[in-house]
Formats: sequence, C-alpha cells, structure tokens
Amino acid sequence: FASFGRPNNTGTKLMSLSGHVNTPCVVEETMSIPLRQLIEEHGGGVRGGWGNLKAIIPGGASCPVITREQAETVLMDFDSMREVRSSLGTAGVTVMDESTDIVKAIARISYFFKHESCGQCTPCREGTGWMWRVLERMAVGEADPSEIDLLLDVAGQVEGHTICALGDAAAWPVQGLIRHFRHEIEDRIANYRSRRANFAGHAIAAE
Repeated sequence: FASFGRPNNTGTKLMSLSGHVNTPCVVEETMSIPLRQLIEEHGGGVRGGWGNLKAIIPGGASCPVITREQAETVLMDFDSMREVRSSLGTAGVTVMDESTDIVKAIARISYFFKHESCGQCTPCREGTGWMWRVLERMAVGEADPSEIDLLLDVAGQVEGHTICALGDAAAWPVQGLIRHFRHEIEDRIANYRSRRANFAGHAIAAE
C-alpha cells in the first residue's frame, strides 16, 4: 500500500470529479496523481477543453480554489496542495469552467457554512453570516473596494478562533477567492458604479 504515491503521501484514495467535466465520477486512484491527469483520464477532460478551465476546488467546499495555472502541475496529495495554499481535503474535486460566476459560487458556499454553524462560537456565529452577506453584495458589485480587504480581515479573524474547524472551513474559500480572483470583484464593483452615475457609495457594513 505504501508503495503508491510519494513519501509522506502514500497509498490510494477515493477521488471524485464533479462540475464542468465530461464524465463526473468517483475513482480510487494513487496518491500524488497529477490533478490534470485525474481530470483528463477519468473525467473525460474539462467541458470545452482545458483552456476553458477557470478554477478548481480540489478537496471539498472548505478548500480554497486554485487557478488553471496551478492545476497544470499540482499533485493530488497533501504536500502539493499545501504548496499552492489549498488542501487535498476529501479529494472531492469541483471543476469550474469560464462560464462560472466565481464570486457567486463562493457566496453560495459561504451560505452553506453560515447554515451549518451551530452558533456556539461568536466568531463563527457572527462571521459566517457577515461574510455571506458581503459576498452576496459583491456578487452584483454593490460594495466598496475597501470592503475586499475588510472581508479578508474578517475571514482571518474567524479562522483559528473557533472550537471546531467549521470556522476555518468557512474562512478558507473566501481567502482563496480574494487571493486569486480579487480583480473580478473589483471589476464588478466598478461596473456596478458605472451603471449608476449618481452612486454615492455604500455603507461599509454587512446589513
């Protein structure tokens, strides 16, 4: 069993492919298989071809998204995913092509974690709902550019400050979005304002 994979990342693992692949599936594969190989051999490739790939969630909803460029070379193991500041998690790979509204997608994930919060820890109880509400506004551009850094700061305040790991799981997708797709949020805010000549700014708050 330990002969599969590479040192510190040995064995096999059930890996699932969903989203914009031609043949969604669950397979048992060797650890450290290249992500691109996994998608092309078992998932039939990205819908519209590899060039149409926008982002990938490599290990389940809590794992930060990675870009197409990172997906070119990253391996499906713990160490390689850590190097691109994501996580192997459950190896539940979600593939998103260029048609994906990435801001809306992460907002939807934020709603899930808000819903799942038990409410015991204040950072999670308040922070998950706050992040979701801000992301919902950012998805349409109804926000101030300064709120992007504020959102990142709030995610950092939630991460590592809860009894269980749900707070971390809620913070990481938001951090990944801002890390790789900040420009999309900024463009959306700019477009929203350009359509409203008399836009006077929005209060920096989630409500």
